[in-house]
Amino acid sequence: MAATILEISGLTHYFGGLRAVGDFNLRMEQGALMGLIGPNGAGKTTVFNLITGVYRATHGSIRLDGQELVGLPPFTISALGVARTYQTLRLYGALPVIDNVSLGRHLRGSYGLVSAILRLPAFYQGEREFEEKSMELLTLFGLADRAYEEAASLPYGQQRRLEICRALAADPKLLLLDEPAAGMNPQEVEDLINLIKWVHEHFKISILLIEHQMRVIMGVCPHIVVMDFGEIIARGSPEEIQNNPRVIEAYLGAEENDEGEAA
Repeated sequence: MAATILEISGLTHYFGGLRAVGDFNLRMEQGALMGLIGPNGAGKTTVFNLITGVYRATHGSIRLDGQELVGLPPFTISALGVARTYQTLRLYGALPVIDNVSLGRHLRGSYGLVSAILRLPAFYQGEREFEEKSMELLTLFGLADRAYEEAASLPYGQQRRLEICRALAADPKLLLLDEPAAGMNPQEVEDLINLIKWVHEHFKISILLIEHQMRVIMGVCPHIVVMDFGEIIARGSPEEIQNNPRVIEAYLGAEENDEGEAA
């Protein structure tokens, strides 16, 4: 049995008197690729925000490699090995592509504040290491030829690719992908499916994926968790989820449209 990378127990969160997540329980093994789905407002992104420390859970526990995350600030959680992307792009569009990746890498910097302020040799050495590592990642992601162009100049699909590349620059243990296919055309979605599979295999990383496009979820996730009204209503393989009456009623609908999204 593989070791546990993420264990969530009894996770509950209220916004005022509104319960956004209730008694949420999840266990992920190291190296797992898991999908988290549900209708709009089900609480999926709230779960991501609780894991990353954007919100502090009202009740419950979130453990990464046995380390309790509840109560820790986001930068500490990032340093412990959690990285994420967002529903909407959060790139620094006016900065070069390579600088966007290097910013993600600074979490693993070897020099301190004094070296940076005084521009000591350790600072320049560290910056060279950032650039070298960033270029290695951009090469792997097929973006090396765009390294010194503004991030905003990339086609939309490549901007999404860059965002995942930047998240991986921090060498995370757990990668959270929040609707990475949002706004993509069919070819970009197909490229994304291949990219997620490649990232999972190449980096040997645990991935938790939120996505509305069933084509993506069913194409890459061997295990899927379904939420509705802040609670888990189903768990299982793609086949089990597709045939689960409660899931069909709550989320999937009787039919799917041509894009592979829930009707």
